[in-house]
Amino acid sequence: MSGASRAPALAAGDAPLRLAANLDWLYGALPADDRLAAAAADGFAGVEMFAPYAHEPAWYAGALRRHGLQLVLINTPFRPNSPGRLGWAAIPGAQAEFRETFAQARAVAEATGCRRIHVMAGHCEGHRPDACQQALRQNLAHALAAAQADGMTLTLEPLNRADMPGYLYHLPSQVIAILREFDSPHLRLQFDCYHCAREGLDLGAELAQARGWIGHVQIGGAPERFEPDLSQGGLLQAVRELPAAGYHSWLGCEYRPRGTPAEGLSWCAPLRAEGVIA
Repeated sequence: MSGASRAPALAAGDAPLRLAANLDWLYGALPADDRLAAAAADGFAGVEMFAPYAHEPAWYAGALRRHGLQLVLINTPFRPNSPGRLGWAAIPGAQAEFRETFAQARAVAEATGCRRIHVMAGHCEGHRPDACQQALRQNLAHALAAAQADGMTLTLEPLNRADMPGYLYHLPSQVIAILREFDSPHLRLQFDCYHCAREGLDLGAELAQARGWIGHVQIGGAPERFEPDLSQGGLLQAVRELPAAGYHSWLGCEYRPRGTPAEGLSWCAPLRAEGVIA
């Protein structure tokens, strides 16, 4: 690689990104109770959990402490085979379900010290778009009051249409429009490189547009969702540019390993060598 294409070193005071293991994607073949131990053994300091609701919040807090791990992201609960199979926030008439499930997420966050909750909007096919948008804004107003009181960040994530047809939004620009309305530091974009790639978006352009709005970042290789291939789709440059876009936190590994998760982490070697990833 020529020197002309290399990103500048991190600015003074900029912290490198840290990798977080998505337990469901990286360690989904293991029993749920073994996943934290496996992530710690592979050197992760942070983890994401889709749905930490099978046990009481105190159970997760204790397990995280035992393994020296930080929980960095959870989803609001979703219920398969129901109208809330992709969340409740934008489902018209489901305010009670949203408040109940958000309270579950808030309890886990409080017990574990998790500072980010992904608010899942929902599968909106069959509902009027304006009714879904209205429901989302009403429910976000309720959730934001709690997030502000707790010092937490709520995130909204656009999901690509190939994998998640019918989800409320699939483009970062659609989420940013909502963020602008609320203009709250407690409501941010969950930027997923995989979903952007599956939508055929230019990662560099999307990052430029999202500058200042990003609250969490995830990565995976498109289209198979294996380990990222940094030579494809501008992915290497996109991750390099995250600090310049104002993001200095966790990079969620949300992909399916081809082999073992530890072996698969070789994808990030160039970024570690540059100091972009710790």
